[in-house]
This record gives sequence, structure tokens and C-alpha cells, in this order.
Amino acid sequence: MHVFIAGASGAIGRSLIPLLTSNGHTVTGTTRSAARADALRALGAEPVVLDGLDRDAVLAAVATARPDAIVHQMTSLASAFSDVRHVERSFAQTNRLRSEGTDLLLEAARATGVERVIAQSFTSWPYARVGGPVKTEEDPLDDDPPAELRTTLAAIRHLEERVTGAGGVALRYGGFYGPGTGAAPGGEQWEAVRARKFPLVGDGGGLWSFVHIEDAAAATLAALERWTPGQLYNVCDNEPAPVREWLPALARAAGGKPPRHLPRWAARLFAGEHVVTMMCESRGASNAKAKAALGWEPRWPTWREGFAALGSGTR
Repeated sequence: MHVFIAGASGAIGRSLIPLLTSNGHTVTGTTRSAARADALRALGAEPVVLDGLDRDAVLAAVATARPDAIVHQMTSLASAFSDVRHVERSFAQTNRLRSEGTDLLLEAARATGVERVIAQSFTSWPYARVGGPVKTEEDPLDDDPPAELRTTLAAIRHLEERVTGAGGVALRYGGFYGPGTGAAPGGEQWEAVRARKFPLVGDGGGLWSFVHIEDAAAATLAALERWTPGQLYNVCDNEPAPVREWLPALARAAGGKPPRHLPRWAARLFAGEHVVTMMCESRGASNAKAKAALGWEPRWPTWREGFAALGSGTR
């Protein structure tokens, strides 16, 4: 296939391009930065510099590329975690890309007859905080999220409903870690944990699901090649884990001291209700559907092996 990756210069795009080309596919990849065009070309993609919210540019780029599939990886997450108190502000551009940007790519797909559209979504905290601790794709999303998460969850819902409604596939990735992400040596989140700027809140009972960036790319390839229209897949590792387990492990891998502890009331005061919710109440995600339907198995079965490998410098 010829694959059009929107947002190809992000962490998953940089892992996905060489995987696609090594499996016989060709790639056109977009980036907002002309400075990144050469890097995309070096990875094996034909670069296109455009703004993913520019309708004319998006329609023209897809019409020129004439792809067999479109993969929507457009986000603006590089600095999204620098102000955790004001998530709506930090995620404003990403939310536009997940809503307006999604609509533009679907319009371009219709105009060029592209039936295979895959889009990046997210799993764990968006699930409803009721019932069991680990959720499947059949479980509902949160219908009453904290105020700072509402527009982000609305954008996620928009993306998933529009893409699957058009016969595409939405991949609910777990939290990314690994080369090129913030959760890797030198990355923003990694260094914050190492410097003890990422405290453990309350009992740390909220479950998070993670996925190594290379496993996320492999699942994306599998979704393209084992195509079933209109599907949602949780793409995460085999062990959703409470914050009280994974955060100290990440601190050890990063060479830092154990995380500081904040009671719920203090975190609510200084960071906001949404932080307390994510740290104490969020649900994990099951990857059983993706493994069964896509024939996909994460190379890094859990975050335990993945974090340790990053810390030792072996990955």
C-alpha cells in the first residue's frame, strides 16, 4: 500500500515509517516544520510540509499522494505536559487536530476514494470510573470527567465517532514511552520523574496502561494489513498498573529517588481535581481484542521490562 501519514514527524510516525517501508509499503508523511522534512526523507517517506488544519493544503496533499490508506497521527503534545494544572489550555491544539483535523482527513479520504483510515486515540483515563478496574472497547467512556478534561475527552469522542462511523479504525494507544517520547532518557516526563517533580497522589490507586512506541507502531501496521472497518482497539501492554507501582519503578529506572507523596487534598489544591482523578481513580485497558483480531503481540509485554531497558540503556 501507499500510506499517507498525517503527523509523520511525531514519535509514532518516526517508528512507523521504517516499519512500513520494511514491509513493502511506501509512505508520504506530513510535518508542520520544514526543518523536519529531511528527517522524514531519511526515514524513507516522501515529506509534505503543511498545517493539518489548513483545509486546502490537506485536500491537495492527499489528492496528490493518491494513497491507499491514511493514518492520522496529528497531535501537538511536545509541550502538552508542561502545565498539568491547565490541561484544557495545554491540549487546545491537539484537541483541534483531533476534531477539525480529523474531519479534514475524512473529507480528503472521501474525495480520493480512500477507505482505510486509521486515527490515533487514547486509553485509560477516558474510561468511566465505575465497575471493574480494567476496561474493554465495549465499556463506556466517562460521562462526567473533571472540568479540565472535558474538552480533551470531547475531542477524543469526536475522533472515534467520526472515524469509525466512516468505516475507519481508531487505535486507543496507552501512554507512550520509549525512544523519541517524553518518557525516555532526556524526555520531559522522564526528567520530571527523575527530579521528583511527579509526586504520588493519595493511594496512587489509579490504573494506567502503557505501550512502548515501537509496539504502538507494530499494532498500527497490523491494523492496516488486517483491515476490519469500523473498529476500536485498545493498543497497550499486558499489565495495567496502579500509579503506586509504576511511578516508583520509573523513578528507579531514571536513576532518581522515590517519588514524593501528596495527599489528595493537597494535590486537588495545587494541581486540580483532574490530577487526583487520573492518579487515584483512572481505569486500565485490556489489549485482548487487538491481540486476537490483529495477531499483534507487544514485544515489551509490560512496562516493567520496558522501563528497565530504558534505564539500562539497552532500549
